[in-house]
Amino acid sequence: MIPVITEKLLAAKKAAGLTFADLEAKIGCDEVWIASVFYRQASASVEEATKIVEAIGADASLIEPLTECPVKGGLDPVIPTDPLIYRFYEIMQVYGMPIKTVVHEKFGDGIMSAIDFTIDVEKEEDPKGDRVKVIMNGKFLPYKKW
Repeated sequence: MIPVITEKLLAAKKAAGLTFADLEAKIGCDEVWIASVFYRQASASVEEATKIVEAIGADASLIEPLTECPVKGGLDPVIPTDPLIYRFYEIMQVYGMPIKTVVHEKFGDGIMSAIDFTIDVEKEEDPKGDRVKVIMNGKFLPYKKW
């Protein structure tokens, strides 16, 4: 379920005729991070929230809620039905254990941070069909021994 604030932000962005890449250029923050603020998966500083709201021409009353700490991980606990989101779920079903094994071989026992983390989405042109390139970059966090 999409929060009401997200609907308002997306409507203002659409009315302004802007993409998240346009907002990245205007605001100076990554397009995926800005989208995560829209979807309330990240919080912005007052300065960042003001820039976002002003860039899309939205009501100033949306600034404060964007600075509040969100409840993260808002996906339903069931298998996603949106085809694009489902593909990421499917990728983890197929490649999750292999990725985990390779990460452990290279780094040891631990996890990749989703806090000290960036994600980039790039378009890679290919004559056989354009490709989506997703680059995840997270700090390795070894499990503590005591």
